[in-house]
Amino acid sequence: MVHIPAAGGNKSILACRVQLLDGTEISVELPKNAKGQDLFDQIVYHLDLVEIEYFSLQFMDALQVLHWLDHTKLIKKQIKIGPPYCLYFRIKFYSSEPNNLREEFTRYLFVLQLRQDILSGKLKCPYEIGLELAAYCLQAELGDCEPIEHSSELVSEFRFNPNQTEDMEIDIYTQWKDCRGKSPAQAELCYLNKAKWLEMYGVNMHIVKGRDGYEYSLGLTPTGILVFEGSNKIGLFFWPKITQLDFRKNKLTLVVIEDDEQGREQEHTFVFRLDHSKACKHLWRCAVENHAFFRLRAPTQNKEERSDLLRLGSRFRFSGRTEYEATHKSRLRRTSTFERRPSKRYPSRRHSTIKGSIPAKYGHTSAQSNAGICGYQAPYMCNIPPVQHHWHSSNVRPPPHDVRQKYYNRTPSSEGNGRNARYVQEQNMKNMGGRKHSVDRDKLMTAL
Repeated sequence: MVHIPAAGGNKSILACRVQLLDGTEISVELPKNAKGQDLFDQIVYHLDLVEIEYFSLQFMDALQVLHWLDHTKLIKKQIKIGPPYCLYFRIKFYSSEPNNLREEFTRYLFVLQLRQDILSGKLKCPYEIGLELAAYCLQAELGDCEPIEHSSELVSEFRFNPNQTEDMEIDIYTQWKDCRGKSPAQAELCYLNKAKWLEMYGVNMHIVKGRDGYEYSLGLTPTGILVFEGSNKIGLFFWPKITQLDFRKNKLTLVVIEDDEQGREQEHTFVFRLDHSKACKHLWRCAVENHAFFRLRAPTQNKEERSDLLRLGSRFRFSGRTEYEATHKSRLRRTSTFERRPSKRYPSRRHSTIKGSIPAKYGHTSAQSNAGICGYQAPYMCNIPPVQHHWHSSNVRPPPHDVRQKYYNRTPSSEGNGRNARYVQEQNMKNMGGRKHSVDRDKLMTAL
């Protein structure tokens, strides 16, 4: 573990531990009254990271809920568990166009984050795309596939998918052969250009309730706010169409402007409720930050300039740099060097099968070996699973079309006739390129 001591030998220190995207940890000592910005500056300086606008620090509260560290407030006022105060360095804003990321190191960190998202199940990935992404990872880490030296058994030493099978590893090995000639940087850029088209790329989900008591999910994206009912996408509100975003206690109000069939603007109000006021404020704040980062050229500096989008609830204003500033105003370096950390390797499938005859000993050993790498708070899914799972004996590969159908060709359930609004149906037709969604008439207006 890397240790960064407090400057000047200050005895009144704040001890923090930060887990990086590659699984390593940094121990940082700061003055007792240090703010979030002080810790973040130490981390990005240690990493020699230039494109810092996409990243931030997360911490977990007593209810196992992750929160973003506020850079303007004292660390000890935000985190109630500690010292040491445990945080995670990760991506906060997923670039809407990875080709705009200028530095190879930044793209490398994006790949590490997306690998975690896929492995944890947060980012759903169709079978065929998952094969390509895994092949790019192998190409970036191991170079060209050499059939004399490498086999599909080597692939089984890596974790790319939460439901990884032997047949999947054979297909990954075949895809890896097709990546011949690509450098690590080229393979990682190919990875990002493929991953950015995944349906849930960069979507941060929040669970809310409508007026009817049914649960919905709001997904914050670079283009707007997605509305899900279960796994079915029933609405998309573009940022330019959202004219007001307020919160009072545990109630979030969203006002959207849309054109009717005659071309006249109509205002629609949606109300969502959360379990408590802190969760509501957290969702409101995340929405404000996403809107400002992806939509504005520069954050508002005073009350006169502030957007009408924000009227009630809090004095918080986004003060960081926007994606436009990060893309067009970042300083360039002539050269930069960094070392890619090797992925966690596991016993190969054949070795695991042999050891499977002694399950108790095997499980104990793997749990200890992973504990030092996964860190201090197991509920967070880092790029290494907390526990090594035994290989499944099944060699049946799910057909690619079945998986794609599972994640992309969803059709809303027919339960609860009269539960959805015609407005959302019309909006779906506009915002999703005319794709037909079975949405009932009466629900969203009464529920949301």
